[in-house]
Amino acid sequence: MKLATYKDGSRDGQLVVVSRDLSTAHYATGIAQTLQQVLDDWGFLSPQLQDLYVTLNQGKARHAFPFDPAMCMAPLPRAYQWADGSAYINHVELVRAARNSEVPESFYTDPLMYQGGSDDFIGPTDDVVVPSEDFGIDFEAEIAVITGDVPMSVTPEQALDGIRLVMIANDVSLRNLIPAELAKGFGFFQSKPATAFGPVAVTLDELGDSWDAGRVNLTLQSTWNGRKVGMCDAGPEMTFHFGQLIAHIGKTRNVRAGSIIGSGTVSNKGVTDANGKTDWPKGYSCIAEKRAIETIQDGKPSTAFMKYGDTIRIEMKGKDGQSIFGAIDQKIAAPKG
Repeated sequence: MKLATYKDGSRDGQLVVVSRDLSTAHYATGIAQTLQQVLDDWGFLSPQLQDLYVTLNQGKARHAFPFDPAMCMAPLPRAYQWADGSAYINHVELVRAARNSEVPESFYTDPLMYQGGSDDFIGPTDDVVVPSEDFGIDFEAEIAVITGDVPMSVTPEQALDGIRLVMIANDVSLRNLIPAELAKGFGFFQSKPATAFGPVAVTLDELGDSWDAGRVNLTLQSTWNGRKVGMCDAGPEMTFHFGQLIAHIGKTRNVRAGSIIGSGTVSNKGVTDANGKTDWPKGYSCIAEKRAIETIQDGKPSTAFMKYGDTIRIEMKGKDGQSIFGAIDQKIAAPKG
């Protein structure tokens, strides 16, 4: 099934069930007010939502209405936890190669992860408000999952059973703030503003055989200022699957219902020809990666970061060509006033 959260003036919005083709929706009133309620009592409430979903897809829901992504908050507008990994090691390799730094061996066996702010997510069509263009504004196209309760010391295989929903994300980064923060040795903070998520969160069955042992074997599309810059395969080159990422969090603590775990920037390797020239035919899911490629090839980056008025669209389509999660479609904006 597909679930979204509509704006209603409150912090947590109102839960709606959305049809498979994203054309219609129905308030979940009478079953649950918010998505967090459903996650807290998944076994009891999700079957009721599934019944409504079936009725909606059959065109028999009495109070259905046209679905409007502009009305959407993030599916989970605020979460108990937002932990973002860097599961695509190719992204790490490129960024490090651009600054002549080797990737430590441990990065291939132990996931990188940071704890992000989870109190203030933004909706799929909300502006990305940044205080200054000088901060180095970048998009990051990612996949994310929402969990139920997962116990401490869980194995990666067991952790997969704790996944309830899948989303797409724009994990906005302020690249020019990152070096000074990392130099302090405590990780990202101001350089990671509010994250945006796609209009709907979907259960695993909606992905069909594209969901394979913790990976989504589909293409994640990124369109910057109307130009398609990324058509990256999300599955094959995901070094650490979602079960491994969740188990990494759960090594020393419980992972509670309503935790969101991100994949990190979806990234694919380049193709090197017989003359040693490397091309990246599938593009990129963040500008930092494009700049790293330029630095490797030309000695310096030539692509600038985002400016006020720039737009970013992130979307994933199924094998039938239909949008699965709806699209993140945002504009970079200065603070009002």
